[in-house]
Amino acid sequence: MADEQKKFKYKGKTLEELKLMSNEEFFLLLPSDLRRKTKRGFTQPEQILLKKIRSKERNIKTHAREMIVLPEMVGEKISVYNGKSFVQLTLVEETLGLRLGELAPSKKIGVTHSGSGAKKTEVRK
Repeated sequence: MADEQKKFKYKGKTLEELKLMSNEEFFLLLPSDLRRKTKRGFTQPEQILLKKIRSKERNIKTHAREMIVLPEMVGEKISVYNGKSFVQLTLVEETLGLRLGELAPSKKIGVTHSGSGAKKTEVRK
């Protein structure tokens, strides 16, 4: 019973059920902004990325930050360009329905000033 509670669900569906669905059925579960994007179709870089994932290619690098994480992509390791370098991502169940750009931050948190004096300034990573 504890295993059932820990099992990941996206909109009430388990990962196995999502993988058995067609992409069109999965798109209906997405929020409206992502559904509109999928209705327009995938761009050329996104289609190339999907083709590489389906062919089980290793060391996949992409600039397609606007690509939506699909159920067939879960478990893959992908490097996403953040504007300066490639960030290695391992796609897990919790990333379903997110864009790759949300997972590879393009800005880092800078200096915070919490008070007076040099000792109060910290560099956050």
